[in-house]
Amino acid sequence: MIQKALFGAGCFWGVEEHFIKVNGVTKTEVGYSGGKTINPTYENVCYENTDHVEVLQIEFDENIISYENLVEEFWQCHDPTTLDRQGPDVGRQYRSVIYYLNNKQKNIAQKSKEKYQPNFENRIVTEISKADIFYKAEEYHQQYIQKTKN
Repeated sequence: MIQKALFGAGCFWGVEEHFIKVNGVTKTEVGYSGGKTINPTYENVCYENTDHVEVLQIEFDENIISYENLVEEFWQCHDPTTLDRQGPDVGRQYRSVIYYLNNKQKNIAQKSKEKYQPNFENRIVTEISKADIFYKAEEYHQQYIQKTKN
């Protein structure tokens, strides 16, 4: 059965590149969520105070990979202890967040955060919030790293 997951873990290009290689992930789309602007653009999110996060929406086959395993991948693909930044990317749009789509995902995310905290010297700052509207990013952002071989 195909399910969805929604994660923010820094620049969406790298996050997508990580998850696109995970067995059981059937589709990825980068976009924006969690903010107050309707139909935001990349320029809005980067240069205006939209409060949106660069996110990755994942479709996955739960017969191949569980949501629990996707959340484990999430903890491993970025530093969840840095507030509003990943590496050289700084700003609220790069915050670490798990947007849950139902109570089952919420519970899994919360338990996983508690489980993974001892793996980090600093406190995990990842937000766990109810999913909001997902706005697909512009086409040139989709699978950007694969398109540019960057």
